[in-house]
Amino acid sequence: MLEVLAVASRLGLTSFGGPVAHLGYYRSEYVVRRRWLDEPTYADLVALCQFLPGPASSQVGIAIGIFRAGLLGGLAAWVGFTLPSAIALVLFGLGIKGFDLSGAGWLHGLKVGAVAVVAQAVWGMGQALCPDRERISIAIVAALTALTWPTAGGQVLVIAAAGLVGLRLLPGSGGPAAPPGVRVPFGRATGVVALTAFFALLVALPVLRQVVPSPPLAVFDGFYRAGALVFGGGHVVLPLLQAEVVPPGWVTNEEFLAGYGAAQAVPGPLFTFAAYLGAVMHTQPSGWAGAALALVAIFLPGFLLVVGALPFWDALRLHPSFQAALRGINAAVVGVLLAALYHPVWTSAIHAPADFALALAAFGLLTVWRLPPWLVVAFAAAGGAMIGALR
Repeated sequence: MLEVLAVASRLGLTSFGGPVAHLGYYRSEYVVRRRWLDEPTYADLVALCQFLPGPASSQVGIAIGIFRAGLLGGLAAWVGFTLPSAIALVLFGLGIKGFDLSGAGWLHGLKVGAVAVVAQAVWGMGQALCPDRERISIAIVAALTALTWPTAGGQVLVIAAAGLVGLRLLPGSGGPAAPPGVRVPFGRATGVVALTAFFALLVALPVLRQVVPSPPLAVFDGFYRAGALVFGGGHVVLPLLQAEVVPPGWVTNEEFLAGYGAAQAVPGPLFTFAAYLGAVMHTQPSGWAGAALALVAIFLPGFLLVVGALPFWDALRLHPSFQAALRGINAAVVGVLLAALYHPVWTSAIHAPADFALALAAFGLLTVWRLPPWLVVAFAAAGGAMIGALR
């Protein structure tokens, strides 16, 4: 568990670039470097978490922690990956506002570094998961669809359609179903309990909120529903959060937008924006207590869903027909990542030849020299600062 906490904390301190970049960092650390799980299992986890509501990249990390060290490992993976950005945003919300990061060269360099990390992930996963023309074609169609229909619902439908295509076109590729590279360390009974808790809270909290006029209960309900009803995570949760905190007067619209801007400058999951909102709320609790309540509430649904789904997902992976569907799904995931590499990762970072040169250098350090991602991130930040100084 301590090993998971240490690795996840380092990722939480260095994983800039949003959910897609996080998947690249995970792959580099957990699959390539530490070999805690193999490439097909990692791809299956990514596909699973695309289907589940909640922060997809954080859920992948939680699942890997569970594989490594049980439920406590999943909790350690969440704590390590989440707390660095949550603490930074709370500090910002409590008064550290004297820095204008809008034109910071080092921040732009971090975005360029994310281009290299995502490109490495797409390249590596493409080689492993798209070895024939059928799966390459699925990946290309998925990328085209994701670019022309850039919504969370469109992404889920693309992945589901790819599963049906794989079931039809890829039944014989890859041979018989292989056992998974890792085992879920608990049974289906635990999964049923977690799924029951997820739905029970989703139904009961709004009722209790009306019966018991408690501000902390209202806050917990609002953030829990935001985390439970959003697909795709990341920026998709922002409209839900704004609808929960601005109309009742918990947070002003100006405070909301200021916190969203600060969230772009920190590593880790965007869902930690909830910690900032909890800290600056004009209701009780606020400050550190409000931040902790909002943070736990928004991540709890995703945690329960991962625990509930993993035991059943592991059993399904052993069926040959489901393996065929997974081959199509995994190819579509590669295509979705390829589309995200272009937008928003590439379009938000590469604006000039110098940016492309820095991204190319970072990509070479990752793939040829095999430097750890955190060191490449530091290199990209330094390069971005130099480029900014020269402009």
